Amino acid sequence: MEAYSDQRLSVVVVGMGQMGHSHALAYHRNPGFQIIGLYNRSPIKNLPDALRDYPFLSSFEEALALKPTVVSINTHTATHADYAVAAMESGAHVFVEKPVATTVEDAERVVRTAQQTKRKLVIGYILRHHPSWIEFIHRARQLGPPFVIRMNLNQRSSDDAWAIHKRLLQDVKNPIVDCGVHYVDVMLQIAGSKPVQVRGMGLRLCDDIPSDGQVNYGHLQVLFANGSVGWYEAGWGPMISETAYFVKDVMGPRGSVSIVMDEKDNSIDSAGASADINSHTKTSNLRMSTVVDGRAQDQILSMEGEPDHYELCAREQQFLLEAIREDRDLTQHMNDAIQSLSIVLAADRSMRENRAIDIV
Repeated sequence: MEAYSDQRLSVVVVGMGQMGHSHALAYHRNPGFQIIGLYNRSPIKNLPDALRDYPFLSSFEEALALKPTVVSINTHTATHADYAVAAMESGAHVFVEKPVATTVEDAERVVRTAQQTKRKLVIGYILRHHPSWIEFIHRARQLGPPFVIRMNLNQRSSDDAWAIHKRLLQDVKNPIVDCGVHYVDVMLQIAGSKPVQVRGMGLRLCDDIPSDGQVNYGHLQVLFANGSVGWYEAGWGPMISETAYFVKDVMGPRGSVSIVMDEKDNSIDSAGASADINSHTKTSNLRMSTVVDGRAQDQILSMEGEPDHYELCAREQQFLLEAIREDRDLTQHMNDAIQSLSIVLAADRSMRENRAIDIV
């Protein structure tokens, strides 16, 4: 591994949608990085003023020809694996948004390439860099085992947001695959046990997505070896309810802990709070309940001052910078990404085959 010490790392950002914008701003503001090019397959829309002076590239191949130290991949999921492999084989370290691939086999190919080329591979599990979520997981771990883990992220999307979701479904077919990897990763950290069985279900709730296996509502259940159980649901589209769209709740023999969101007044004409990207990571408060002498004692823990979406992206890229400079071992990070992906894909398979899937 090369010694990078304190030198600035050159980076090209591939994919300039919502997440690409956010990560590009993180590189722009971090003195450890120097952006040398931006690439997007289609014309870039709504580019922040801070990014307008960087060179726009005409192809992914042109991006690799610049020999960047880092390639940041924020494209549609179906391109993640091939882009990541090509970038690492060209000599670059890689940041890639989640999911790392659309199949377990491709995810394993990406990780294998990182190991063979001795390049750093960081996958965009943004909640791992969120202090409030880290605290939530820490508090939850004190309550069991076994655990009951209940989570969802339903998004009432319309107009441009619904168009983005429909484009994502072309790659992942089921919303629990795209965003479920985050929350299954949280489940795995809390349960601390091997997942043994996955069950999944899903529905196509509208006519404006193809009837080729795509569903815009999905639900999964995970059973763990230590007796813990977890569920996660995700729905996309204008028909999605705003009631209980964000549930993050853990129960165990010694009590419970929940993320408590501030109530918002959503007009009937709005996309609603669930469409706000900051609401996907924001915690507001933790409600901690512990059982003492057979009675529950509640405590509210304020998460005031927590980082917003852009600050979390900045923390992800700082993690990447330190992993490269300090030659950190990212084996566990990469294996965890494969495991969470394998579970959400097993849930999708369970839905399609109408049976429980045992995890070997």
